[in-house]
Amino acid sequence: MVVPLQMGWRHLLFENWPVEPSLLEAHLPRGLTVDEHDGRGWLSVVPFTNVAVRPQGCPRRLGIRLPEINLRTYVRRDGEPAVYFFSLDAQGIASVLGARLFHHLPYYYARIALESDRESGRVRFSSRRKHPGARPAAYEATYGPTGEGISAPDDPLARFLVERYRFYTEAPDGTLRRTRVDHEPWTLYPATADVETNTLLRANGFELPESDPVYYYSPGLDVQASRSESV
Repeated sequence: MVVPLQMGWRHLLFENWPVEPSLLEAHLPRGLTVDEHDGRGWLSVVPFTNVAVRPQGCPRRLGIRLPEINLRTYVRRDGEPAVYFFSLDAQGIASVLGARLFHHLPYYYARIALESDRESGRVRFSSRRKHPGARPAAYEATYGPTGEGISAPDDPLARFLVERYRFYTEAPDGTLRRTRVDHEPWTLYPATADVETNTLLRANGFELPESDPVYYYSPGLDVQASRSESV
């Protein structure tokens, strides 16, 4: 990343599965270890949309909208919790190329549609990867919140999954890189989701877990991401 970025994350679903840590270890670069909650590693699919994506200091009205879906896990380095992305699919070709070039993130171009029904509170999300030469990956779901909101720092599992303020990537030369992410603490809601298609895990070498996922929803928050730096 050439300059720090500001953006908003909106209409997020966190679809989370506990898995054996050994299933994740082989997919991580050297220098990162699997972070565990109750003795398990976790895989998460996260569909959402970015809004007002812009360089730090630019007016919000000049930002762009960028729907996205990612597959991620949870890691530690030097005792610090972080996120590691296996893949990120996004709508904008220029944004995908920029993220790959400057941030060394495994972004893929996809055709994505996200529609939010204000009356019902449900979100309809559909993504199909169109990136040349990449493995096919698709995701279709309708999701939304149920019940009362919770402050993520006050709930052990929610805190583990979302209260993380850095992520790591691996550059093409094998260099480990780090980006800091600043935002307010998350408010999450229990959620339900009708997932019709999910081949993201298979595209990244994982079998879909047999256990039922844990769902959380968030209406979103605003974020600032630092430059990518070599570890």
